Amino acid sequence: MAQHILILDFGSQYTQLIARRVRELNVYCEIHPYNKIPTLTEETKGIILSGSPCSVRDEGAPSVDLGQFGHLPVLGVCYGAQLIAQLKGGNVTPSKIREYGRARLNQVDHHNPLLKEISLDSQVWMSHADTISSVPGELEVIASTASVRVAAYHVKGTQTYGIQFHPEVTHSLEGKNLLRNFVVHICGCRQDWTPDQYIEVTVAELKRQLGADKVVMALSGGVDSTVAAALIHQAIGDRLYCVFVDNGLLRKDEFGQVLKSYQGMGLNIKGVDSKDRFYQALKGLSEPEAKRKAIGKTFIDVFDLEAHAIENVRWLGQGTIYPDVIESVSVKGPSQTIKSHHNVGGLPEKMKMKVVEPLKSLFKDEVRLVGKTLGIDPAILGRHPFPGPGLGIRILGEVTPERVRILQEADHIFISHLRSSGLYDKVWQAGAVLLPVYSVGVMGDERTYEQVVALRAVVSVDGMTADWSHLPHDFLGEVSSTIINNVKGINRVVYDISSKPPATIEWE
Repeated sequence: MAQHILILDFGSQYTQLIARRVRELNVYCEIHPYNKIPTLTEETKGIILSGSPCSVRDEGAPSVDLGQFGHLPVLGVCYGAQLIAQLKGGNVTPSKIREYGRARLNQVDHHNPLLKEISLDSQVWMSHADTISSVPGELEVIASTASVRVAAYHVKGTQTYGIQFHPEVTHSLEGKNLLRNFVVHICGCRQDWTPDQYIEVTVAELKRQLGADKVVMALSGGVDSTVAAALIHQAIGDRLYCVFVDNGLLRKDEFGQVLKSYQGMGLNIKGVDSKDRFYQALKGLSEPEAKRKAIGKTFIDVFDLEAHAIENVRWLGQGTIYPDVIESVSVKGPSQTIKSHHNVGGLPEKMKMKVVEPLKSLFKDEVRLVGKTLGIDPAILGRHPFPGPGLGIRILGEVTPERVRILQEADHIFISHLRSSGLYDKVWQAGAVLLPVYSVGVMGDERTYEQVVALRAVVSVDGMTADWSHLPHDFLGEVSSTIINNVKGINRVVYDISSKPPATIEWE
């Protein structure tokens, strides 16, 4: 394993963001639950303790034995800082006023290596209900704000630090500089974890892991599965067998376009037209979870049939990325199931194959960087996220071939206009949703009673939160007019201005 920073997760919503910031410094890091700490090696260069929704004052609050880290540098963030202070004999008490939001450092010890080149009056982001009210003599305060005396401290004679604010969020304007001070200058990490190095190391590991075996993999046309397939292909060539299933729920003309782009990459791929099988499985279903399960089961059945037509396949390739891995080992346990369907969920159990996941240590933005380095078509790398069940969960109510046709046409007009107007890359995800609603309209001198389509476009970083995209009114008017004039079956277009939370990006 490369040189790395170990991040111990106490359940903070910002833990993944800490990892992203460290990796932006070209330093590898991993997140592990505070109660499942891996064996430390010579390549472990430092420890970061995350924040937490808990209070260190709670009975049974998460804790760690600091002694197990030896002389490794340690940085406690928010809860992590309060925990270290408490373990060292300090006092943590409820804040008189809950401290949440922007604050400014009005005292900074510039002689301390953690705060090197951090400005006096630097803006930081606070998010805590407890305060470190007193510290023992071995802790020296190195930064304060107007309301928080112990905004940052250093344990004398060690490389252990605590900060009450969150350097990983963009609202802490010099937070990345602080993390660089800790990771690079204090921990001594080399900044050599790059896409080129990742590809070199991963391909070598895949060659060792897979040997002369065959791998079968389902592709979706999305970023993750495509980049994963490209890496495996570099390692084993045509012993990677790719399957692209047309479930009848793809965007207009997507099956042929994606298949052509994959063949252009030199992948050994087979396209499978299974539209009728999926439509039959969805017949009579209108409840979202029932539709998802039907789509998932049918996909598994189709893919399993295709995979077993290939002799002696031992491995199943998957495009699992790091957030999926983190979620499965979260300190809170697996998160509440919001969506049960996954493109290849259940396949490993059914097919009794070993799983190979070359992207399981990467975040989405890192996957795109690796894909760019591999020379993958920018049209694939820049493609908006698209749900595994496809248009099946963008058609509210029963899915029929005719309703798929209507939505495909409307969605195609929306996406085409986004591209031609230069707006596609400014939106994180966009699509049309067919509503189970009919409305009265007038076309020419005739009264119509047709369906309603909702347009959805959001801006986001990773999909965890999202805001509705403020598309120009003239643009929306043009899209609405084009859809109504060209798509038989639609006479009304609405625009979704809900953010996530409280709404989700998809309607189902």
